[in-house]
Amino acid sequence: MVKENETKVYLNVKDHSVSGEEFRLIKNSDFGFLETTPQPSLEKLPDYYKSEDYISHTDAKRNTFEKVYHIVRSYALNKKLQLINSFSSESKTILDIGCGTGDFLQTAQKNGWTVFGIEPNKEARGVANQKTHDSVFDVDQLSKFENYSFDVITLWHVLEHLSDLEDQISNFKKLLKPNGTLVIAVPNFKSYDAKYYKSFWAAFDVPRHLWHFDADSISKLFASVVMEVVKIKPMLFDAFYVSLLSEKYKTGKMNFLNGFLVGLRSNVKAMFSKEASSLIYVLRNVKNEI
Repeated sequence: MVKENETKVYLNVKDHSVSGEEFRLIKNSDFGFLETTPQPSLEKLPDYYKSEDYISHTDAKRNTFEKVYHIVRSYALNKKLQLINSFSSESKTILDIGCGTGDFLQTAQKNGWTVFGIEPNKEARGVANQKTHDSVFDVDQLSKFENYSFDVITLWHVLEHLSDLEDQISNFKKLLKPNGTLVIAVPNFKSYDAKYYKSFWAAFDVPRHLWHFDADSISKLFASVVMEVVKIKPMLFDAFYVSLLSEKYKTGKMNFLNGFLVGLRSNVKAMFSKEASSLIYVLRNVKNEI
């Protein structure tokens, strides 16, 4: 998107979890988000997901950290359900993009939602289909849905992974019903924990995270397809999770106490700054045509 010689490097960041390679974060002049540079080719990108520590696609509970992660996830699933139930929906039809092993869709389905999911990872998709009665598909299904099919589309920590960003958000808009709702959760590079850990901040997660957002850049990006941010909510547990991983990257070990304290400090500061470690954006589909 951006030409590197036209702007300054925001930060140099290492891939701490898989390759050890270094990447640059460059600010996009049009929307203000950061871009991971260079971006891996679509053929090479899956190689960067080959890590036992990458737990968003697993139900494993191999250690204390993962057990705590799953306890927190259960709480978060209920909060997500409360959020989508608060929307005025015609038929309670939802599409979750990047649905992983399907826990959110399973929760929604049990509560009266007609669910559909998109998941590129074959193993995760198989697990998700067992939970949702075969409601989850590969990425190519996105082009097969009819326009205006969904009351709600959700992307929980997924937007930052998607290539062809502007084409993707245009497609999301087409798939939403008039006045439908798009819910996006992404890390916030202006949070306290991001500024504290800098290049060790785990939520940069290069090169799997191709883009890095803040509230202004989300608003500008989706205004380009005539969608409006109507609500922003913090994801408070993310500050602790990200800080613990960041401690591991920075020091080589899990410093639970310091990670907890940094996460706590980040959440306290976010009460005033509104710059939480991760933010949920609720966007309304203003009109059908862009």
